[in-house]
Amino acid sequence: MVQLYNLHPFGSQQVVPCKLEPDRFCGGGRDALFVAAGCKVEAFAVAGQELCQPRCAFSTLGRVLRLAYSEAGDYLVAIEEKNKATFLRAYVNWRNKRTENSRVCIRMIGHNVEGPFSKAFRDQMYIIEMPLSEAPLCISCCPVKGDLLVGCTNKLVLFSLKYQIINEEFSLLDFERSLIIHIDNITPVEVSFCVGYVAVMSDLEVLIVKLESGPKNGERVHHHPHKTNNRIRRTEEGISNEISQLESDDFVICQKPLELLGEKSEQSGLSVTLESTGLADEKRKYSHFQHLLYRRFAPDISSYVLSDDIKLHSLQLLPIYQTGSLTSDGKNLSQEKELLSLFCFFSLPHVGYLYMVVKSVELMSVYQYPEKSQQAVLTPQFLHVITSNNLQCFTVRCSAAAAREEDPYMDTTLKACPPVSMDVCALRIQLFIGLKAICHFKNHIILLTKAEPEAIPERRQSPKRLLSRKDTSVKIKIPPVAEAGWNLYIVNTISPVQLYKEMVDYSNTYKTVKTQSCIHLLSEAHLLVRAALMDASQLEPGEKAELLEAFKESCGHLGDCYSRLDSQHSHLTLPYYKMSGLSMAEVLARTDWTVEDGLQKYERGLIFYINHSLYENLDEELNEELAAKVVQMFYVAEPKQVPHILCSPSMKNINPLTAMSYLRKLDTSGFSSILVTLTKAAVALKMGDLDMHRNEMKSHSEMKLVCGFILEPRLLIQQRKGQIVPTELALHLKETQPGLLVASVLGLQKNNKIGIEEADSFFKVLCAKDEDTIPQLLVDFWEAQLVACLPDVVLQELFFKLTSQYIWRLSKRQPPDTTPLRTSEDLINACSHYGLIYPWVHVVISSDSLADKNYTEDLSKLQPLSEDTIAGLSVHVLCRTRLKEYEQCIDILLERCPEAVIPYANHELKEENRTLWWKKLLPELCQRIKCGGEKYQLYLSSLKETLSIVAVELELKDFMNVLPEDGTATFFLPYLLYCSRKKPLT
Repeated sequence: MVQLYNLHPFGSQQVVPCKLEPDRFCGGGRDALFVAAGCKVEAFAVAGQELCQPRCAFSTLGRVLRLAYSEAGDYLVAIEEKNKATFLRAYVNWRNKRTENSRVCIRMIGHNVEGPFSKAFRDQMYIIEMPLSEAPLCISCCPVKGDLLVGCTNKLVLFSLKYQIINEEFSLLDFERSLIIHIDNITPVEVSFCVGYVAVMSDLEVLIVKLESGPKNGERVHHHPHKTNNRIRRTEEGISNEISQLESDDFVICQKPLELLGEKSEQSGLSVTLESTGLADEKRKYSHFQHLLYRRFAPDISSYVLSDDIKLHSLQLLPIYQTGSLTSDGKNLSQEKELLSLFCFFSLPHVGYLYMVVKSVELMSVYQYPEKSQQAVLTPQFLHVITSNNLQCFTVRCSAAAAREEDPYMDTTLKACPPVSMDVCALRIQLFIGLKAICHFKNHIILLTKAEPEAIPERRQSPKRLLSRKDTSVKIKIPPVAEAGWNLYIVNTISPVQLYKEMVDYSNTYKTVKTQSCIHLLSEAHLLVRAALMDASQLEPGEKAELLEAFKESCGHLGDCYSRLDSQHSHLTLPYYKMSGLSMAEVLARTDWTVEDGLQKYERGLIFYINHSLYENLDEELNEELAAKVVQMFYVAEPKQVPHILCSPSMKNINPLTAMSYLRKLDTSGFSSILVTLTKAAVALKMGDLDMHRNEMKSHSEMKLVCGFILEPRLLIQQRKGQIVPTELALHLKETQPGLLVASVLGLQKNNKIGIEEADSFFKVLCAKDEDTIPQLLVDFWEAQLVACLPDVVLQELFFKLTSQYIWRLSKRQPPDTTPLRTSEDLINACSHYGLIYPWVHVVISSDSLADKNYTEDLSKLQPLSEDTIAGLSVHVLCRTRLKEYEQCIDILLERCPEAVIPYANHELKEENRTLWWKKLLPELCQRIKCGGEKYQLYLSSLKETLSIVAVELELKDFMNVLPEDGTATFFLPYLLYCSRKKPLT
């Protein structure tokens, strides 16, 4: 289905002042237009809206049959005919052609230029002749690398573009015949080549393969098709022989239509073989290929039609390059083009086909033409098709497909793009009389028109002739009348932004009726801008900034559309509004708040967007009026969400009385839950009504209250500008119900609503403590974690945090800042990680009647930790260190954790304890190394570090005295040398 709009993609029009009727023409590069007529080529400069200016002209060897321009290398290539022979020639340095009679240098491909002639080639146009064993039929230039592909009967010849380096300042463009692709049983009518992708087309067949590099060797590489291919080929040959015997005036036999994608296209019956013929560099040396697509069409035999009516035309490969983020600043970080996606287009007279051929091969769009087409050109934004009297402009889906290749997060809650499957549409059908040919470059469409009497066929052929792969064109007899008039036009397409604005204006006609037509047209506008941004290398910084603004605006329009529709795609409201850059307040300002028939209806798209936005901590606070509208919206559309909505930081400014009134309505409507209760308690605090708050909190058990906080963590914890902020309710619970608060945060952690580090930060912020100070409420939380045995909590880390805090408070005689929620007996009874308290500790504690209870609690909690655990080991080493028992600590660490010995010594063995490096640590390490064992490498590493320290500290004589007598001299020699040289000679 093709949608039809009457927009204006075509702008100004100018006439190309060529002198003779064009045989062929092509454009490309920055501003080049070439027109071939007779034995001459005229080159024109096309810039902006100005008149087309003649640039130069040069003669050809004969009549030009095919013409192509390559931006890479800036050369023109032509197939020319003279005396019934065809020639292939490339015109290089044509911009230096001063006058038509200026001297031209001619040389053969691969011919080395001698020094005296190099200046001539640099300062004037030169022609490269490329001889072929068979007549060239069609040509194509790679838009990226400039390589040339030539189609001949049953084979394709690839010429790699290269440069002969004459000297440091000058290199000469040249070609190398690098590859022959043999394709039996097909005569190419058109070919297209792009960075290793080859498309070849006959009258009714299309084949696409991808050439790939292989092993690096200099041998000729032949790729033989699979045996299945040979079998199919032989079978088809047998059938064709039978057909030739059966063919008569009574029978019409033709092959059925066929489409094969990917590896299945190997079953096409076409034998493909690669023959390497050159010495091209390894990156461009192809040794094997991959089948991508084969499609065969069958002639329409339902009526007697001319063969011209069923031939394919306009084969084209269209690349789209990697461009980076659409929100970039417009600077191109790299000039290197990286292929992002590739598309292939070809057409029958009444229908065109657009395939995507990178990564996966799939048919994207089918174009149905209202009239018989003559030629078509594909651009990243549009498909332009000419019939005998119309220039038609269709939209394409290339940018939508490329966007998904470029961004793996497309079509999520973050980003979106109109679907590839969306119906194509015709933007314009422009009348032109006698259209004959079309080409395109940049924003220019070149049209050849010729008004002439209708051609009369000399005879009609039998439909059976349509079966042949060979050319069956009909001879046309032209009545002897005066030569008709012709013109070559340049039609400039208007800027993408201007056409985008027209599309948006046009879409307003659908806005009030909430139809898919509005979304369709706005999606077309969005894709138009997106496609222009993907070709950012052609844009000026100002143009890109304007396009980026249009892109954001188009996202806003699409967000508006999906927010108004209650459809399965209404969720797209969210990503489009995100991409638009609009704030939540700006989106709400665009919302229609009018009431129809006394009822207010809010569609799913808007509700979905607001709900997600309020959950995402956008750091945006709605004013009181908008906040009231939002809660009213959800009360009407999704009343269950009202408590959640009121807990959002964005709703901070809502009037507490308004919030309470909606919560009470939920109560009266029978929607009573623990979440409503907790939200009412939080709102009551904001109102300053402590009695109401207490009544709400008492209406449910503590366990239910914890469940309520798990359902909505933002009742306790919110995030603003990336920082954790305790709510007013959390601050109140800290003073009044700290146990409930700790249990609730533990519940959040157990249900993955908050992380370990977030929870620690929450309690520090809640208690207004800095990073280095641990409040008792956080210690209570750690003890609760230990009791709960949460699976995601690393016990050793938790032990270490607790024991460090106990030891710190004991050593500093620092009491807890609040009363601990659990005693040592509570922990022993509830947690298997705590052992029994030693009896003598009870005696020691009870001997001092004036002892601080909190002090004794910390000691009781600390002492049961066994030395078998890492936490217990740390505690014992810490205690012995406080007692200055460094030697015992070294023994313990050498036995239990030798990797910690050197860090411990670096930290503790200082000043008067420095001697232990060589009196204790060095001898112990030497002794343990002699014993070997599984910890040998750890001891050896520690010994080397110890020797490095001792060599610095001691004089040479003292150093030698501390070394073991039975040591290996070569091992200790480097340290001895360092020790002897550390003081400069005097």
